[in-house]
Amino acid sequence: MHLFWWILWFIMLFWIFATPYNFPGQRTKKDSPLDILRRRFASGEITKDEYMERKEILEKDMTKAK
Repeated sequence: MHLFWWILWFIMLFWIFATPYNFPGQRTKKDSPLDILRRRFASGEITKDEYMERKEILEKDMTKAK
């Protein structure tokens, strides 16, 4: 019975530290810089010109990284 409690504590600690903080048990995808840029354009924070300029910069950076 003592071994059962140690295993239970280990599983609980692993679950707490291995899952993301926003919702236990559900993993979330991190937004890419391009996703963030699209969201800012859609909400009206930046203009079309700013969007196109920054999109070009991000796409160039992405091709350099590959």
